[in-house]
Amino acid sequence: MSPSSFRPLGRRAGALAAALVALLLALALPAHAGRACAARMPDVASVQRGLALAEQAARALDDSGAKVVVLARAGQDLSRYGLRWSHLGLAYRDGTVWRVVHKLNECGSGRADLFRQGLGEFFLDDMFEYRAAFVVLAPALQERLLALLRDDARAAVLHEPAYNMVAYPWARRYQQSNQWAIETIAFVESPEARSRDKAQAWLQLSGFEPAVLRITAMTRLGARMTAANIAFDDHPNEKRFSDRIETVSVESVFRWLSRRGLSGPVQVTP
Repeated sequence: MSPSSFRPLGRRAGALAAALVALLLALALPAHAGRACAARMPDVASVQRGLALAEQAARALDDSGAKVVVLARAGQDLSRYGLRWSHLGLAYRDGTVWRVVHKLNECGSGRADLFRQGLGEFFLDDMFEYRAAFVVLAPALQERLLALLRDDARAAVLHEPAYNMVAYPWARRYQQSNQWAIETIAFVESPEARSRDKAQAWLQLSGFEPAVLRITAMTRLGARMTAANIAFDDHPNEKRFSDRIETVSVESVFRWLSRRGLSGPVQVTP
């Protein structure tokens, strides 16, 4: 993972909103929502709602007084699995603006990269629900993460490009987006967590409990045959064949941070 995979954004959501809406209305240019995808025509109303959410999130983050938070969005309807939030990033204050470092899958492929984005672009991805959630991290953890998030090379130390949407939390063949974030938190919390296997071992010892999704064999087969970014071959047979798929969800990260005393309560906006 090279630092060149990071994509800096320096404008606040309000400036970005004006620029993007003007372009959409006048030129009908395609948008990519932070992914290296084929061009597609965005829906102007969705762009406006995403940018409005970015503005609301910026105000809430400013009001929190935090330097670093874990920020989540609802990009998919996961209610069938008892989940509300689909994706998280590590957001940090950079002067007067907020930036998000997070891992994005490349258009349904089996690969993902790390990105540094502004709030506007973070919430311009396809959204199921136009709300956001965040937790303010403990002050000491904020300071450690702030130093890491400003350093492309350090942020990428535990990054694995091979992507799997339902990656097993205790294996290293793949890595999904939320998994990169929690392993990176382990990296700054524990002096021993210098590799993925040691970060995962520390997370197990520290009581992290992954989400358990009930996914039938037929559903698994259909997903594996039609989606390059979904695999189940890293899951133990005894769990996979009993339809128990464990993975890192936003909710499981929030619960673990709270139990460890590493964050405050979940805040939802708007």
